[in-house]
Order: sequence, then C-alpha cells, then structure tokens
Amino acid sequence: MTVQGQDATAADVPRRNWAGNVRYSAGAFHRPTSTDDLRRLVAASDRIRAVGTGHSFNRLGDTDGDLVTLAGLPPEIAVDPERRRVTVAAALRYGDVARRLHTQGYALANLASLPHISVAGAVATATHGSGRTNGNLATSVAALELVTADGDLLHMDRDTDGDTFNGMVVGLGALGLVTRVTLDLVPAFELRQYVRLDLAREALDEALSSAYSVSVFTDWRTPGLREVWRKQAVDQTPPEADWLGTTAAAEPRHPVLGMPAENCTPQLGEPGPWHERLPHFKLGFTPSSGDELQSEYHLPRSAATEAMAALDEVAHLIAPVLQVCELRTVAADELWLSPNHRRDSFVVHFTWIDDATRVLPVLAAVEERLAPFAPRPHWGKVFVTDPAELAARYPRYDDFTALLTRMDPTGKFRTDLLDRYVPR
Repeated sequence: MTVQGQDATAADVPRRNWAGNVRYSAGAFHRPTSTDDLRRLVAASDRIRAVGTGHSFNRLGDTDGDLVTLAGLPPEIAVDPERRRVTVAAALRYGDVARRLHTQGYALANLASLPHISVAGAVATATHGSGRTNGNLATSVAALELVTADGDLLHMDRDTDGDTFNGMVVGLGALGLVTRVTLDLVPAFELRQYVRLDLAREALDEALSSAYSVSVFTDWRTPGLREVWRKQAVDQTPPEADWLGTTAAAEPRHPVLGMPAENCTPQLGEPGPWHERLPHFKLGFTPSSGDELQSEYHLPRSAATEAMAALDEVAHLIAPVLQVCELRTVAADELWLSPNHRRDSFVVHFTWIDDATRVLPVLAAVEERLAPFAPRPHWGKVFVTDPAELAARYPRYDDFTALLTRMDPTGKFRTDLLDRYVPR
C-alpha cells in the first residue's frame, strides 16, 4: 500500500526491535509525513500497528499487516505556560523532549532509566522510573490525540473525559495510533546522584524511600544488594559516610558489570539538571548492555520482603542467566491497565542474557515463586503469565476489554500477543 506524502520504500521503519530478538512480520512498512496521510493509511488498512523506538522485548507491537512509524510527522513540542503542560509529537524520544523543556525552565516529574524511548510507546505500556511518590510516565498524561480505526482523529482529555480517559492512556497501542501526547510539567529542578555499595537486605525498604528516585541493583549471587543509586534533591543532605552500612563508590559505575561507566549519567554527587540525572544512561550512548532480554514484575509495595525471600529459592537459577536485577518503587495510580493500578508497587526488573531458550524456563520459575503476590508484568517485556491469571490481577480488565471492542470492533490494531491476553 502506498500513501501520498510518504516514502513508498519506508526505509526508515525499523524491521527489528531494539534488542534484535523480534523481527517484525509486517507485510508493508510506512512512514507518513502528515496526520492526514496517516488517517488515510489507517482507514485503508485491515491490520496496522505503530512502532516507536522498538524497546518492547515481546511481540505486543508485531503485526502481519501494515507497520507504521510516526517519526515522519512534524516534531511538535508546544508548551502551554498557563496550564503548565506541553503537547509533543508522540514519536519523539523523552530525552529530546526533556532537553527542550529544560531550556524553557520546565521539567517532567519523572523519567525512565532510558531517555531513548518514545513518548507514545512508554506511555502505552506504563513504563516508569522510580521513587516512592513518583507515578509511572503515563500518570503525567493530560491529553491524547489518536487516529481511530475508521481514520478519524480523536482527542481525549483528562479534564473532560473522566474515567474513560483512565482506560485510554495505557492502551497497549490497541485503541488507535497516538499522534500527540499532552504532559503535565513542573518547574525545572536539579539532582545529585550518589552510588552506594553493599546494602544489607534488611535495609532495602529504607534505602528505596531515601531520595527522590532510588534504584537498587543486585545479581542474586550473594545475600546482599550490590549497589544503591540515589538521585536526590540538591538541597538534601548527602548520605553520611556509613549510610545504612554501605560505602561510597569511589568512581562512576555502570549497572551491568563490565560495561563502560561513560555510558551512564554523572554520579559522585555532581549536581545537574533533572534530565541528566533521572535516567541511568546518557541519550547519546548505548543504554543498558544492548545485547539482552528484559522482564519486570510489579508487586504490592508491602510484599517486598516476602517477594525477595521467595526469589531466594530460585536464585541459583536466576544468577547464571542474569546480567543485573534492578529493584524500584512506583506510586499507585488509577489507569486501568497500569501495573501500578490502585497499589503502590515494588518492582523487580531482570536484565537477562540474550538467550531465550535458557531464560524462559527460569522465567517460569520466577513467576511461580511470585504468584502469591499477584505480580503484574510490564506489558512490553518478556513474561509467560497465564492469561486468565493476568486478567484477574486487573480490577478494570473487563472495562478495558469492552472499551477495546467498542474502539476497534474489527481488530484492526490487534496482534497475536494482544489476542492472547485480551481475547475478543
């Protein structure tokens, strides 16, 4: 299918996801250059999905129909100072948006560990950073513009669309192709990042509550926790020399042992702007290890100690296929398919080796141990959860299913993975 105003070869549309473990099976690839071109494309297509920066590790975004990138649409970043909001083109990366906002004195309340991810993709899967009082990135969404299954342009707003809006934001790309996202802003701020070494397990909860954003890294090879990355306000007192029994890192670190620390945002307490401290990785460098699979589970915050003890039972299976494990917190929200829906979360994130045949059996063992805590997996990462069990963990699951049926009655935006977890 060729649409006027786009490159018919669509050479810039990704054929694989970022990790390289998914080759997209689309029959045609598209890069429209205007919203009208996109609307015509959607209206004429039987099956279509949008691809952003490709940071999903599963086939949630894969289709055998048309695959479209929105990176060819105008790169809008429009600040509304009166409402303290910004409207951005959905395909823009968070890192690029953040730089522009900072020059105008604004910030987003939180960022993920990778600034490389697209706004729409991160929002649709409830991707997040960390922080006891920080919601995931989707909680900053104040409005959405999307192209619906019939090619119409729909605007949804938090202030006027009420509860339905809560069902639209974390939409898994299944309700339409999002073209613009409006985000809440806060005044620009600065942080300092300190890395501390060798945290005792019993101090985990206190550590996670100790700063604006905190991540704890471990390898499941020893009972202790290897590193704490504290991202704290510049006016907060630096951690004392023996803070929680840890020691200060003497030089910058990378979460994955053996990877270059220059890829990471500045540490050692050096003050800097929010967008250069909240992510773990710099925008211009390879994030994480680049050769990996990822899984992530959101559990009730109150279950952290019990969940860690349960995972201890399979630590001997985890460690041989693990690059690093990150522990975080995320605040509760009202978004229907958010893993943080109505519960403050303790998050266990696994960066695995790039070998699915070895990882998947371990993943099954991990999910079995975590099952008593009703874990909600990140929608864009690798998981093997039973569909019925996953549905039972979301109080608004049936409401989302009804919304999806109403918005896309013919299944234009559906994928095989979506059909498995939200069947018709």
